[in-house]
Amino acid sequence: MNTHLTILTGHSRGLGLAMAQQLLEAGHTVLGISRQRATGLTEAAPAASGELIEWQADLADGAPVAQQLKAWLQARADMPWQAVSLINNAGMIATIAPLSKSDPADLARALRVGLETPMQLCAAFLQATADWRAARKIMNISSGLGRRAMASQSAYCAAKAGMDHFTRCMALDEAHQPQGARVCSVSPGVIATDMQLQLRSAPAQDFPDRAGFVGLHAQGQLSSPEAAARRLLACLARADYGQEPVSDARG
Repeated sequence: MNTHLTILTGHSRGLGLAMAQQLLEAGHTVLGISRQRATGLTEAAPAASGELIEWQADLADGAPVAQQLKAWLQARADMPWQAVSLINNAGMIATIAPLSKSDPADLARALRVGLETPMQLCAAFLQATADWRAARKIMNISSGLGRRAMASQSAYCAAKAGMDHFTRCMALDEAHQPQGARVCSVSPGVIATDMQLQLRSAPAQDFPDRAGFVGLHAQGQLSSPEAAARRLLACLARADYGQEPVSDARG
């Protein structure tokens, strides 16, 4: 059987899809959790690739997904995996507008997907694997916007700042455990994904930084999802992974 298990949210497109592809090619068992299945992923993977398991779930309602994950992991406690990792990649931006023009339900959904559910999944993962002998790692995919403010991006900035800080807290918790997990919140840099298209397409009157994102695209400064995935997975594989709870994987 495959010796590495990786749980990956938002695996059906963009950066998540690229990471899933590369993990399968490396022989990992991948549990992908997204609203939609990753069309063509298994067909594109080579014959000697790892195993893909997919759950379709709305990560705006994270509690039942976390409960399901905990039970699923507990039922596999005797599996001879050498390493098990959780990558919280799923995220979303609310409608791009000043907070004064934002819809409360839209804000709540963005914060649930970007902050609440990653916390719930981390808790479930840590609880279910606490006694495992396998090396345990958590990677939270953060953003530079968690470390600097931007107009019309209140929910996304808040979610990523919260992700960075709860990862710091989680690292302190795990440092007191005999076999604590290594955890890190990692910023991957600007990537050519649907989210970048949303930012470039936002009304200029509601998004003062729109021109900057248009410029990044026009100047070819966006990393491909494949290149960003390689950097992130190389970071996850480092011997010193988790030495710092918040880091940057930009190329």
